[in-house]
Amino acid sequence: MNKVVILLVEDEASLANFISEELKFEGYEVLYAPDGERALELYKQNQATIILILLDWMLPKYDGITVARRIRRNSQVPIIMMTARDQLADKVSGLDAGTDDYITKPFDIEELLARIRVILRRTEQQEKLQQQLVYRYNDLSLDLTKRTVERFGELIQLTQKEFELLAELIKQPEVVLTRDELLNAVWGYDYFGQTNVVDVYIRSLRNKIDHDPKQRLIQTVRGVGYVLRSNDGEH
Repeated sequence: MNKVVILLVEDEASLANFISEELKFEGYEVLYAPDGERALELYKQNQATIILILLDWMLPKYDGITVARRIRRNSQVPIIMMTARDQLADKVSGLDAGTDDYITKPFDIEELLARIRVILRRTEQQEKLQQQLVYRYNDLSLDLTKRTVERFGELIQLTQKEFELLAELIKQPEVVLTRDELLNAVWGYDYFGQTNVVDVYIRSLRNKIDHDPKQRLIQTVRGVGYVLRSNDGEH
């Protein structure tokens, strides 16, 4: 399992050493920057692995507010501001700069560790939610957020109903869905149109997705409905 990398930005050496040792004891990997300029350099070099930044406000070269704003231009990495400035206006300024949390000095190390755990749990939950918005089956992928579909790495243009129908199938791959279930999910319980509309749209989807019959993913289960699964012949 990869270590969790935290960038610690603090110009007071004794405090930085103390925090660093505590973080390492908790199993985190620490990158250390004594000033704002070095912090930006380290983040640029390691942004693929850094998942949280502990950032002092009063720093040489670039202060913490400047560092936070520059990082926020192209990253949403969690940032906890650490500072002796405890006025409400200071806290507002820190949060407006893009920090996720604000802890005032002096602080108990257990409180800092607890705040780190809270933010990392929240980040993990957000990542899981984001992953749930992208569905993949074999070489087919569907992104609910971008509303895009790809197969074999190529973008496939679908109508709104085609997209929604495919979404129902890919959310439950290898589970047979009846025509009524698909009709209700995509067109709604109050749909009064042609009852064979599902079959029509399935045929249209196949024309766009299943060009090669040997690699067909949308399977017909005769007398029941449809299922997304590897080609093993129709039933």
